[in-house]
Amino acid sequence: MPQKTKNTPMMEQYLRIKEQYQDAFLFYRLGDFYELFYDDALKVAQLLELTLTSRNKNAEDPIPMCGVPYHAANNYIDILVEQGYKVAICEQVEDPKSAKGMVKREVVQLITPGTLMEGKGVNAKENNFLTALAFDQSHYGLSYVDLTTGELCSTTLSDEESVLNEASSLKTKEMVLTSNDVPQSLKDTLKTRLGIVFSLQEDYDPNAELQFLTSELASNLEKETTGKLLQYLSLTQKRSLEHIQKAQSYQVDHYLKMDYYSKANLELSQSIRTGKKHGTLLWLLDETQTAMGGRLLKQWLDRPLMQKNEIIKRQDQVASLLQAFFEREDLKEALTKVYDLERLAGRVAFGNVNGRDLLQLKSSLEQIPAIRTVLQGIDQGEWTQTLNNLEPMTDLVELIAQSINEEAPVEITEGNVIKDGFSQQLDQYRKAMRNGKQWIAELEAKEREKTGIKNLKVGYNRVFGYYIEITKANLGNLAEGTYERKQTLANAERFITPELKELEKTILEAEEQSVDLEYELFLDVRQQVKTAIDRLQNLAKMVSKTDVLQGFATVSERYQYVRPTLSDQQELTIVEGRHPVVEKVLDSQEYIANSIEMNQDTSILLITGPNMSGKSTYMRQLALTVILAQMGCFVPAQSAIMPIFDRIFTRIGASDDLIAGQSTFMVEMMEANQALAHATPNSLVLFDELGRGTATYDGMALAQAIIEYIHQNVRAKTLFSTHYHELTVLQDELSQLKNIHVGAVEKDGDLVFLHKMMEGPADKSYGIHVAKIAGLPKDLLERADSILQALEKGKTLQNQNLSEKSSEMEDSGKNQQLSLFNEFTDQESETLNELKTLDVVKMTPLDALNKLYELQQSIQE
Repeated sequence: MPQKTKNTPMMEQYLRIKEQYQDAFLFYRLGDFYELFYDDALKVAQLLELTLTSRNKNAEDPIPMCGVPYHAANNYIDILVEQGYKVAICEQVEDPKSAKGMVKREVVQLITPGTLMEGKGVNAKENNFLTALAFDQSHYGLSYVDLTTGELCSTTLSDEESVLNEASSLKTKEMVLTSNDVPQSLKDTLKTRLGIVFSLQEDYDPNAELQFLTSELASNLEKETTGKLLQYLSLTQKRSLEHIQKAQSYQVDHYLKMDYYSKANLELSQSIRTGKKHGTLLWLLDETQTAMGGRLLKQWLDRPLMQKNEIIKRQDQVASLLQAFFEREDLKEALTKVYDLERLAGRVAFGNVNGRDLLQLKSSLEQIPAIRTVLQGIDQGEWTQTLNNLEPMTDLVELIAQSINEEAPVEITEGNVIKDGFSQQLDQYRKAMRNGKQWIAELEAKEREKTGIKNLKVGYNRVFGYYIEITKANLGNLAEGTYERKQTLANAERFITPELKELEKTILEAEEQSVDLEYELFLDVRQQVKTAIDRLQNLAKMVSKTDVLQGFATVSERYQYVRPTLSDQQELTIVEGRHPVVEKVLDSQEYIANSIEMNQDTSILLITGPNMSGKSTYMRQLALTVILAQMGCFVPAQSAIMPIFDRIFTRIGASDDLIAGQSTFMVEMMEANQALAHATPNSLVLFDELGRGTATYDGMALAQAIIEYIHQNVRAKTLFSTHYHELTVLQDELSQLKNIHVGAVEKDGDLVFLHKMMEGPADKSYGIHVAKIAGLPKDLLERADSILQALEKGKTLQNQNLSEKSSEMEDSGKNQQLSLFNEFTDQESETLNELKTLDVVKMTPLDALNKLYELQQSIQE
């Protein structure tokens, strides 16, 4: 970059401002354009496909330059911010006419991925959370705020995994680091997995406003983290943040916990295949009529409840709506006319609300009486608290109705925003503008009659204003002193009169000042609305909650869901349960329901059966039913008795984590380890085909060890599906394990899936039949069948069931062992002896994995 001494005063100013915003693109206002220079210009021209030019083209080192029209800048800014960049908006902050020397410029706003208020990057039914993270060497403080709604919350987390889970749940695009103490490993993980943009805010000035907003936080770590987050907002937005609500502390342990992997596996809000909402539980449940209801639904889905009384309250409200079909339809109709109250309140406080926004606010508030009437009609005590907080806010409705023109334009500086009759002065200005031409015509006619000069005319120009013009040929007909001379032309004279001066003053004042007066009047109305932000936000919470609950009732009625009974015991009984999303996708096709029963004496269901038969669907079905129940929604079943779970762990489907450089098997083991390390007897664990990512015997040994570990140590409700039929004998050894299988029958050499869960183990895997369904060549399938028969007869391998005890293994005291080759080398025999002595029950899964790897390496050398 050239030395500052070589630059013009304007470029000196640019460089001084740019120095303060090194990590942002500086949009520097020059006339009707925002210009970018140097590296900013080179990068932005490429990103936005703009024409790259240069300043001082004839200089030895011309300055790269590109620009965008100021009136179209928002579209360009949206594109940059959506790609993870920051944009600093630099405006002229003084009138060029009165400026001495260079016009003063300042950055008036820094737009970042986490601070977008509007545009393509702000989805109506999704929050845009900006987060902050601090680390005190033992715990993490995490705070988040949605600038568009004012929601502000904070929590304390124990480890990196919890931070990853919470950041993933919040879908944050930007994280403010409050110091350099956050481990680099965590920052790398957050950036690679979630694509988060980092910002740094170390300074913190605990002024009165920040202290007020953080006053209800008990933790010093949370107070500091939240304070620095608010400080960052104040410094970057440079405007009122009055809509930010008092920070609320929450504990992740108070909600049903699901880690990063489990939420992805269960496809709660994002499809694994497409990355879209379609085909997810959120897609099924979203019958909300308002944008704020849609956002609240997403929050409830991310954080199902664990408090029984709170779940029952929601169930009661859903039940009352379910029983009132016509009232619920009236409620939905009223809700469809309610705009986004939360974000409208945010725009009011932020100062970028316009006349149409206020009309939307009025229209929304006008629906509140209708909503109250509906709820009063079905209330049996369930809606009392909601009704008490559904304030109609008639004062705001009347203010907006009296002040804002129903045809108000988008811009608030171009007039026609304020209604006639709201301001006497504005009415006079408008009358002057509307009647000005008529006044001039009447004055012209009057003066012609008065002077007898038929071609006398009244004209106007920008320099001299209004005037009476008389040709020189008619000057003799004008009595001396009739008019005051104003200008002499070659063929005419121009005059002025006191009446014309007054008329000119009125008309010009009306034209020049009516827009300014309208703008001032609008700001005054906006300020009055601003004083009601707290009331608006409270009202928005009640409306959004009502919206989500009516959505639950709509879904429950449409798909015939039932109210689950919450058990204080470890009893799980779901009669004829269905997978909610699969059922909706199948639509009119018949869905085969399946029951699940796990009483206090059953903690593990070992599921066997062919591929494609529905084992994974059955497992996901249970998890989604649990989530629905603990959200307060009804569930897809004939009846359901369920405990309240504290965590859900899943390992469903095979996938590599290419970003982290981890294989399918490593991902399996990491997810299994998460469950084994953190699950409790109140947790739900779903393991699908665990161990298939490695060699058969390694996988079988690990699968058995994990099942035994869960049975003896964890005791969580567990569904474990497998193709290792040798594991089914564990029912005889583990008292709380029960075998079930998916039914399938062979008919004329073809496999028919029954998609029905039955007691006991499957008789075989039917792998070759599934391959046949997939369309593999006939001769290949025949060869595979002959190989399978040879294997089963022991010609290649002597297949031993895990329940058999060979004479070589009796001394080891183990009831189940892996199948062995008929002949062993000395090294293999030594390895086998070492394997006999292992007490796999007391080993952790990771220790077992490491030991198996060591043994495998010893026989491969």
